[in-house]
Amino acid sequence: MHLTVDLSAAVIFAGAVMASPVLISKSPVTLSLSRRVNTTSIHNLVRHDQSRAKQLRFATARSSSPPDASNFSKQRKDDVNVPADNQAVSYVASLEIGTPSSTSRPNTFSLIVDTGSSNTWFGAGTTKYISGTAEQDYDLVAVQYGSGYFIGDEIHDVVTLAPGFNVSNQSLGKSFLAKGFSDVDGILGLGPTQLTKGTLYPSVNDVIPTIMDNLYNQGLVSNYEVGIFFEATTDTNVSNGQLTFGGTDPSKHMGDITYTPITSISPASAYWGITQSLSYGNLNILSPGTPGIVDTGTTLILIATDAFQKYTSATGATFDGATGLLTITLAQYKNLQNLIFHIEGTDFTLIPDAQIWPRALNQDIGGITGSIYLVIGDLGELSGAGLDFINGLGFLERFYSVFDTGNKRVGLAPTSITTRIINF
Repeated sequence: MHLTVDLSAAVIFAGAVMASPVLISKSPVTLSLSRRVNTTSIHNLVRHDQSRAKQLRFATARSSSPPDASNFSKQRKDDVNVPADNQAVSYVASLEIGTPSSTSRPNTFSLIVDTGSSNTWFGAGTTKYISGTAEQDYDLVAVQYGSGYFIGDEIHDVVTLAPGFNVSNQSLGKSFLAKGFSDVDGILGLGPTQLTKGTLYPSVNDVIPTIMDNLYNQGLVSNYEVGIFFEATTDTNVSNGQLTFGGTDPSKHMGDITYTPITSISPASAYWGITQSLSYGNLNILSPGTPGIVDTGTTLILIATDAFQKYTSATGATFDGATGLLTITLAQYKNLQNLIFHIEGTDFTLIPDAQIWPRALNQDIGGITGSIYLVIGDLGELSGAGLDFINGLGFLERFYSVFDTGNKRVGLAPTSITTRIINF
């Protein structure tokens, strides 16, 4: 088969596109998440995140020129040539796809939880897929992530999240070519639905309902939102997270959830984009109203180059060529100030311990035992570009997060982990 397919997602966040269903009072469904650190290629931690940031900006920049048959081939070549690194730090959910027969076992797949993309797909691993309920879509699907890509066939099948939570007729990518993924089977896309536009061929103008869309529209849950709990840890592979479809889990956060609307500033508006200001101690790093995104697919906290330079100067940190991260001395750590995210009138504070990479894992990133590395990285572009920060796992492992499609907003709240000393 001759493949001419656009690997970018032409993205303009326009809200939910599915019709509102009749609400049925259903309890949220909860999945456990496993934290994984890929120690075989994590030495490219900064490059991995910067490549992803570049692709996020790149995809939206092209959205004003809808893909067509004449430029698919060139765009595919450009996209695939982005350096592909394996996933660095990720949280993985296990779910079943398809209906097992009397001669086959359930198809269980480990998928990366990604709020920065919306296609759900599988097949990067070695798990065989046998299902009596799969239906061929006859579209090809492809997505570029900056840190990798996949190409496959679009199918429809049943997705089982938990007993009684069977999402029927879910559109999924069944990969026949994937690069940049290790020890996982694919991605569970939790981004806005419009991110899927442009990922199908020849149906380039179609969008693909996400699993969250179908859960809500099939009446399986009452609330059109996903709650996520991550937990900072010094372990490489551990089950310490939770994903809640259709609601939030009050036991996983402390106090009220602060909600902030999706920003209207592009390109952050295409994703789970919010506005915030940022200060290091009493020093202003990012001004009020600065747009950026909240993203589970980014390991570090990335900030615009000019803000990064302010942070570097204020901390006295120096660049470490081996890891690509900033490094500080013990004396500098003792003087490290809080990094404060001002969001919708609420301060979300990263204490000094939360600003450093777990020292127990220094060797896993090519670092030196006993050294101190910071998890604040350079986004690679000056502020004012419409996407001036990415609050990645370095932030999200300290706060509970809610991605509310129904109300077009993001929620954040402190947890029992927020002020805990973990990394030093």
